[in-house]
Amino acid sequence: MKLSILDQAPISKGHTSSEALQFAEKLALLGDELGFQRMWMAEHHSGPSFASSAPEITAAHLAAKTKRIRIGTGGVMMMHYSPLKLAEVFKTLSALAPGRIDYGVGRAPGGDHHSIQALAEGRPYTPNDLYDKFATSLQLINDQKTNDPLYNQVMASPHQIALPEAWLLGSSGNSARQAGRLGVGYSFAQFFNGDMSKDIFDAYRTYFEPSYFMETPVINVTYAATVAKTKEEAEFYARPIDLSRLFLVKGQIRQTMTPEEAKDFPLSEMDQAIIEKNRKLHLVGTATEVARQLEQEQQEYQFDEVMINSNQHSYETRLDSYRLLAKELI
Repeated sequence: MKLSILDQAPISKGHTSSEALQFAEKLALLGDELGFQRMWMAEHHSGPSFASSAPEITAAHLAAKTKRIRIGTGGVMMMHYSPLKLAEVFKTLSALAPGRIDYGVGRAPGGDHHSIQALAEGRPYTPNDLYDKFATSLQLINDQKTNDPLYNQVMASPHQIALPEAWLLGSSGNSARQAGRLGVGYSFAQFFNGDMSKDIFDAYRTYFEPSYFMETPVINVTYAATVAKTKEEAEFYARPIDLSRLFLVKGQIRQTMTPEEAKDFPLSEMDQAIIEKNRKLHLVGTATEVARQLEQEQQEYQFDEVMINSNQHSYETRLDSYRLLAKELI
């Protein structure tokens, strides 16, 4: 099974933003060594929990530090940037690391309404068709004329470079169809809402048209996972993530607490019910248990690749999750 990494550079309680970003390098080097397919950095703004606000910059650093693994974004939040800027950033990355860069984009803001306004310098936000924006950026990356006259008098530099792989992130049938029409990879965020379905993936394949970026349809699915040598140990390390999701449901954004703090955190019956419901978004167990579930779901839903997001409090525990899964699946 092809196995990949999604990193949000989480800032756990007691750690710093700098440590979170420096750990991304350690994780990339481990992924490079163990045979992971790709590593993507997410984009998050104006919060205490994640340090990955400029994934394209981190990607440049990681690409320079690694040798084999593909590096990219999962994803750049394209609502904040012009198609020309997106094209030039990823053409530059691809020129520096040809054949190893992934241009992954999402349609979410990656932050609250204050972040949206600040990134737009206070200008009113007009929700233009982001699929059209993505299509324009792809044409600019490929040195083509666009469907938008605003961009037909400019050239995205550098030109004539190796194309990055292009991916659209999503969690709905509409995003799947659009990814297919554009001829790009489709990355499904199972760890967001747990609503993966064969119908969504069938729609992507049905609408897929080969492009310069991909000749055949490719689907990856991102799971949150906590893996340890025993089920009990995995449950212990997973509890802080359960609580972080609970706080998010309640509109609270907090740093991930230690497993020791989480173990004794008081919960109501309603809190416990929410945690149990959210467990469909978070795989917890031994490497064998989690690997079997991933293999079963790959067989059922027919996706091509698994991407793992492992956000435990301890950096070493996070590395162990990836090590254990790699040993079982790669």
